[in-house]
Amino acid sequence: MAIKSAISLAFISSVILMLIVGIDAGGIAIYWGQNGNEGTLAETCATGNYDFVNIAFLPTFGNGQTPMINLAGHCDPYSNGCTSLGSDIKSCQAKGIKVMLSLGGGAGSYYLASSKDARQVATYLWNNFLGGQSSSRPLGDAVLDGIDFDIEGGTNQHWDDLASYLSRYSTHGKKVYLTAAPQCPFPDAWVGGALKTGLFDYVWVQFYNNRQCQYTPGDIANLEDAWKQWTTDVPATKIFLGLPASPEAAGSGFIPVSDLTSQVLPAIKGSAKYGGVMLWSKYYDDQSGYSSAIKNDV
Repeated sequence: MAIKSAISLAFISSVILMLIVGIDAGGIAIYWGQNGNEGTLAETCATGNYDFVNIAFLPTFGNGQTPMINLAGHCDPYSNGCTSLGSDIKSCQAKGIKVMLSLGGGAGSYYLASSKDARQVATYLWNNFLGGQSSSRPLGDAVLDGIDFDIEGGTNQHWDDLASYLSRYSTHGKKVYLTAAPQCPFPDAWVGGALKTGLFDYVWVQFYNNRQCQYTPGDIANLEDAWKQWTTDVPATKIFLGLPASPEAAGSGFIPVSDLTSQVLPAIKGSAKYGGVMLWSKYYDDQSGYSSAIKNDV
């Protein structure tokens, strides 16, 4: 009996240790697609640095427009030149990496005119990028893991409707993940309402280009206060710290590796909603080596 008890205690201790380690362990999300010099999607996933890849962007959709992806120098969607990405997407997914299609971006032509418009966009996304059927799937026959809302323009209307319509497709077998990239001032001007639905799995908050809630050298108070509000008030599964991967990747808000690992991460990782770090973007990460430098601390 004593031996069994000792074994049981050792097992319980190891499980507790795994849970404690697991609580702190975060992942890295990366945006890929807006620079032809950032390597292929398959190469991006082969680095082993990323747990999530957001394909950027679908910047044209809504209000009756024909939806159109824009992957910069990677491929030409007008000649069906992006369908070969299907095999890259599958290779990422085979490694356990979730691949999303990111809607919007900082420049684009998008807004939802009505709830009916939102339903039509959801149907289009399901048939062309998710588990539905279409004769003209822009990224080939791969089934993406979900949809990312990087809404930075247009209007703030009906994004909650789009999230609701998309979430209903999760009952069709494979879960449709919903993610978002709001700015750190709370609530976000564009998707603040949609985030209240509780339908979003991962929210990578952009803690940059917003001085009132980003890191400034030697002062994490603004970032920490904003982080607490996001993790307290947004009903999402996990919240990520969104950062520029190099000083050139944003106007402001870059955090040097040593400051991130010694000051910022220790201040935020205690949250049960901590999910990890999001980086903009693969191109800038290639230049800086940021993800490689931080991944063991995330």
